[in-house]
Amino acid sequence: MTVATGVGPDPVDAVVDVVSRLIRFDTSNTGDLDTTKGEAECARWIAAQLEDVGYQVEYLESGAPGRGNVFARLAGADSSRGALLIHGHLDVVPAEAADWSVHPFSGAVEDGYVWGRGAVDMKDMVGMMIVVARQFRRAGIVPPRDLVFAFLADEENGGRYGSHWLVDNRPDLFDGVTEAVGEVGGFSLTVPRREGGERRLYLIETAEKGLQWMRLTARGRAGHGSMVHDHNAVTALAEAVARLGRHRFPLVPTDTVMQFLTAIGEETGHSFDADSPDLEGAIEKLGPIARIVKATLRDTANPTMLKAGYKANVVPAIAEAMVDCRVLPGRQAAFEAEIDELIGPDVTREWVTDLPSYETSFDGDLVDAMNSALLAVDPDARTVPYMLSGGTDAKAFARLGIRCFGFTPLRLPPELDFSALFHGVDERVPVDALRFGADVMSRFLTHC
Repeated sequence: MTVATGVGPDPVDAVVDVVSRLIRFDTSNTGDLDTTKGEAECARWIAAQLEDVGYQVEYLESGAPGRGNVFARLAGADSSRGALLIHGHLDVVPAEAADWSVHPFSGAVEDGYVWGRGAVDMKDMVGMMIVVARQFRRAGIVPPRDLVFAFLADEENGGRYGSHWLVDNRPDLFDGVTEAVGEVGGFSLTVPRREGGERRLYLIETAEKGLQWMRLTARGRAGHGSMVHDHNAVTALAEAVARLGRHRFPLVPTDTVMQFLTAIGEETGHSFDADSPDLEGAIEKLGPIARIVKATLRDTANPTMLKAGYKANVVPAIAEAMVDCRVLPGRQAAFEAEIDELIGPDVTREWVTDLPSYETSFDGDLVDAMNSALLAVDPDARTVPYMLSGGTDAKAFARLGIRCFGFTPLRLPPELDFSALFHGVDERVPVDALRFGADVMSRFLTHC
């Protein structure tokens, strides 16, 4: 294995080059074992970066060939304290090169950004992890507690061949770990102050919705397309899917979401009433971030795939649909009851992926360490909790009793629509934000 040049001792100087190099590994996760690629090559490159500075590294594949993962542990001053897990996934969603301004796996550094698939999801964090881990070993920095650096496969397909496999089959890798940080949090949101000027809030993820992919199946009587059919599976499925797709689940403002909105209100003077029927309208005033916040106010069930039939003049016996469901903490039973009422008796459902929601409180020494690290680099920062509408590898680690946060520190330009970059065309991360993040991450892990 060849150690790349440019990965120097200073994480702020090195992080841009490292993230660019990581993006050049095409680690596209299609959800199909036969076509997913690149994770092993990327993981072995990372292992070389860590071995180069003296880490004892474990490379392993999680449940299928090529699903590469890397673990390295740095002993802290007090190993009797619970260890901290710092985790990042190596896989990315696919990208169509024809749609992009630059090639999605070029890692181009242009116009103040690093461009490419994974720039924000989440090779930015992986780059920070690499350069800070190398800095600590080179400089002989001993953190206050043990640090476990984990570089993981398959997050973009639910972690079946990544974090969940590791938790089920290699729980020893997480021995002593009590807390974890990963995606998606730590990024800034600039809001107008009520007295004038602006304030940067840094959103720390303390909760995320459940991730459940549901298969709907309708069965009918197969036959000739020219005949009258009272039991057409396609019709039954289409009606159920339409009802589900149009349905609006009830507003359920959780503690995490209301803490976030309260902080926004304190800064901006906007009012957010949890009991108001126009709560979503008030949130629209927040600009692009409203897309994320509104998705955390209610459960969602979005039909995404349909499958039925094999010839135009044949009524099929079976029709299927896939639905992407995201469920708020504490809402699972009520959500399933609504689903069953909507789809009716002629359609059955099953969970293809079933990963529960997660929520923790916004307090404790680790939160204080995040806040202190951010304030050291951005004195006007304010940290606030928020809920992620998607899911992360934290769902796997929570099964081991690990307390999880999303903390990938980035100071972003106020005009950047950050949420639109996740899985989007022309995904990119500001160079200055990466340098900021590496600085904050180094300070945070020095005092965690």
